[in-house]
Order: sequence, then C-alpha cells, then structure tokens
Amino acid sequence: MRRLDVRGRTTVITGAAAGMGAEVARDLAQRGARVALVDRDSDGLAAVAADLAGSGHTTHVVDLADDGAVFAAAREIEASHSRAQALITCAGSSMLGDIDQLTMDEMRWLMDVNLWGTVNITKALLPALRREPAAHITHLVSIYGLAAPAGRIPYAMSKFAVRGFTEALRHELERSTVTVGAVYPAGAKTGIILRGRFAAAIDPAIAARAAAAQAAMYHTEPAEAARRIVDATVNRRPRTMVGREARLVDVLARITPSHYWAPMRRPLREAIDTTTPVRGRG
Repeated sequence: MRRLDVRGRTTVITGAAAGMGAEVARDLAQRGARVALVDRDSDGLAAVAADLAGSGHTTHVVDLADDGAVFAAAREIEASHSRAQALITCAGSSMLGDIDQLTMDEMRWLMDVNLWGTVNITKALLPALRREPAAHITHLVSIYGLAAPAGRIPYAMSKFAVRGFTEALRHELERSTVTVGAVYPAGAKTGIILRGRFAAAIDPAIAARAAAAQAAMYHTEPAEAARRIVDATVNRRPRTMVGREARLVDVLARITPSHYWAPMRRPLREAIDTTTPVRGRG
C-alpha cells in the first residue's frame, strides 16, 4: 500500500486546541506537514498554531456537532489547502456517572461530541480526500471501544459507535484511494478525564476523586502517543493500539468477551466509584 508523504501536504486535525490533537499537530509540523487545525476553542487553536514549526497552518473554529458549520469549515479548508490527504479526528470528551445519575440530555451531549462530530467532519471532507491519489482517515477510538467499563456508559457507547462507523467506512471505501483506520489509545497523559464532564447529580468532590484515580493509571507520554498516531496515518494502518493497557484490553476482550470485566473491576474501582462520599464530607 502506498505510504503517505506528509511533507508539504495537509492533514486536518480535529480537537487540535489541546491534548492529543495539539500533540499530533506538533508531530506533523516537525515532519514538514501543513496542518488545518479544527476546534471550537479559538484561543487554544491560536496558541497551538503559534507554537508550530514551519508555515502554512490554518485554524478553523467550529463546533463539530453543528452540521452546517462543519461543512462550511470543510469548504474553507479546501480553499486554503489544495492537497488535503489525511484527516485525524482527535476531538472528544468524557462523561462520568452511572445510569441512575445521568440524564438523557447528558448522554446525548456526549454522543453529539464523540460520535456525530466524527461522522460530520469525515463526511464533509471525504470528497476532497477522494481526489487525492492516496489518502487516509484516522479516527481515535479508545480502549473503551474494545471493552465497556461500569460508570462510563455514554463514553463507551460513543466509542463503540465510532469503532463501528470506522470499520464500516473502511469496507465501504475499500475500492477507493481512501483508507480508514482506528487508533485505540490507552493511558495517554493528556488530562482528558480531568477536563471532562460528569453527571450533574454527582458531588463535584466525588467526581474529582474518580477522575484523578483514573488519570493516575495513565502512563503513556502524549508525545509518544502522538508519534504512534501519526505513524499509523502515514502507513495507513487499519488498526493500532497505543499503550500497554490497550494491548492488554484488546487481548482480554477477545479471549473472554463475556467476562473481561472481572479482571478490570479491581484496578478501576476508585475510577468508577461516583457514589461513595469523599472522606471528611459525611
């Protein structure tokens, strides 16, 4: 399969204002790529763009859940970049809470961000990617698109859905010049869980404790995760695990698909507990 040459050519990155998206943008810029940075955070985008090496980068402030805004942004990107050959979707958020704590609106919000935002930008940019002799789409999924933990129902729903969308799209485009891959990161220290939302019914102190407990389990440096994501895009890989935990969960879910939760429950105990009061708060 033809490898992508990113030098002088454009990769579109969503969620580029912070976290993994910003790290991916930095990695690509160091390789001589042009990048189109997409996020709803205008200040964050400006800061990342100012930090990038080289030139030719553009920023596009857009809410990925807004269909019209996404398709307008895609037209803007096409007008600014004649050779957009890759899309990496890093935009996403998290949501803490169990089914009794979460409202329907809270769960729908996360699906809009994680699933429909991914579908929106992919559909909007696909015509431009099809015009390239070789192009690739990389969707960031999660290990929670392989195994679904308690206390993360909306997040797992959204990531399983992104996984399904990615695999179906890969098969749909198999005779085209566009390839599609999924990346399953685990344990990257980007702070997504600390910046994420939690059900309004949860005591904020309890939510902070649960988020901190999960963040403490993360071991992969963001720059290393970004390198793996960019390599997966350049080599047009269909499936990539990032981090030791991702490989372990992948194997566990395949070996025992009905019982993988048993060995996961204990290490995740504090991270999924959104009901036990914090000591000293009654």
